[in-house]
Amino acid sequence: MNDTTINLPDVLAEVTAAFARYEHALVHNEVDVLDALFFHGPHTVRYGATECLYGIDAIRAFRSGRSPAGLARTLRNTCITAYGRDFATASTEFTREGSARTGRQQQTWVRMPGQGWCVVAAHVSLMD
Repeated sequence: MNDTTINLPDVLAEVTAAFARYEHALVHNEVDVLDALFFHGPHTVRYGATECLYGIDAIRAFRSGRSPAGLARTLRNTCITAYGRDFATASTEFTREGSARTGRQQQTWVRMPGQGWCVVAAHVSLMD
């Protein structure tokens, strides 16, 4: 890997679009879209502010039981980086509507055969 394979324009555009699709689905509680964007396997991990989820089944159960209220948020300092053609990261800070607390989100994206760009690991934390 060298600097010429980091942020290839077409790959960066694909990952940026996948991230935007994820963000839209998140704030609109589109559970089916969120489910489609996570890798469907037991090795997918999502760490949230109050939960540790291992495997797509646990992530699905969390999403289906989550309240759709209060999901609107504003992003800032978003950084999406593609490494080669099949691996990327997305990092962002956010504030939820009506809150002054800062949250951070980190995602690892991998291009999976037959499924496209998928989150294989996600971490969300809240700062004071």
